[in-house]
Amino acid sequence: MNHSPFECRGSFHPRAWRCAAWLFCAAFAAGLAGAPASALAQGTTLPAPPAPAAKPPAKKPAAKKPARKPPARKPAVTAPQPASPETKPPAAASTPAAPASGGKELDPAYGAYQRGYYLEAFAAATKRVDADKNPQSMTLLGELYANGQGVPKDDAKAEDWYKLAAERGDREAMFALAMFRLQGRGGPVNREEAAKYLASAAKLGQPVAAYDLALLYLEGKIFPRDVNRAAELLRQSADAGNPEAQYALGTFYKEGQGVPKDIKESVRLLKESAMADNVDAMVEYAIALFNGTGVARDEAGAAKIFLKAAQRGSAIAQNRLAHILAAGRGVPADPVQAMKWNLVATAGGRPDAGLDQTLSVLTPAQKQEAEKAAKPWIPPSHS
Repeated sequence: MNHSPFECRGSFHPRAWRCAAWLFCAAFAAGLAGAPASALAQGTTLPAPPAPAAKPPAKKPAAKKPARKPPARKPAVTAPQPASPETKPPAAASTPAAPASGGKELDPAYGAYQRGYYLEAFAAATKRVDADKNPQSMTLLGELYANGQGVPKDDAKAEDWYKLAAERGDREAMFALAMFRLQGRGGPVNREEAAKYLASAAKLGQPVAAYDLALLYLEGKIFPRDVNRAAELLRQSADAGNPEAQYALGTFYKEGQGVPKDIKESVRLLKESAMADNVDAMVEYAIALFNGTGVARDEAGAAKIFLKAAQRGSAIAQNRLAHILAAGRGVPADPVQAMKWNLVATAGGRPDAGLDQTLSVLTPAQKQEAEKAAKPWIPPSHS
């Protein structure tokens, strides 16, 4: 098989279920600060705040174990079924504005949570629940119990709080419950129940829930396989700024799968995902940029993206970068660096006999230099 070294690498392969941690912070901030529910992260991943290493300088409540827990009676959650496959996908929206406070002060519970002051967050969220039954505060209490942050880890209490918040319409709580059911936390694994929670959260605009629900439609086990419905859900998630959904939908447009084939739209989505540091999207976008497919050709720009993806561990990008360096396209020719990245790519499962032959003319000194440069990038088991 004689493939061009810059041929697109293939179709989208669904990843594992996303966890709620990165999204919870952004969504909780938007909900409590008064931002619209759709104004979530724009591709920037927000990690869960680190556990505090020392006592904060600010005054904080006494560090006693909270005894409060939700009422014993658990409200039933009625989850709507996903919309029919015939539903048209939502119109493409412009990039949403970053979550803003809208002039309101940041919620004390969320502010404390972001800083890693979990006891303060617990106390503030509890106060808010007591005052007005705020569902976002209930979700935060569930998050604290789920992660053992400031309180002993307790999946049962976490689930109780998530259910109370979900009954009151909090989409983040619904998504958290879906993850619990998929992971078997607080009870046995129940993919059908998880799918219902995902459908409820996605209907309310939760972008990662929409992405995960799309994977279920592609999988075809819980729901009949429906590529068109999956594409609709990916559009919803991509429009909300989810980089994984942008990458997946970009591959759909490239292949005309579930949507009309549209190379320019494909490249636009891949670029957005790549700018949000999705490594697979970086590779696909760099290939399009190098070849001038759906975008103006820019070999130098492609080389920079290949380098970034190669440094992030993509064997495909490492191989493409080696070809570029060997040929001197977009960058000055550098056979030593070309051999370095070829060695790294080979160790990562991307051997290239043709490139091996091209680089075989290097002198022993050059080969030794390349092997030395490659060594830090190759795991010991492959050395």
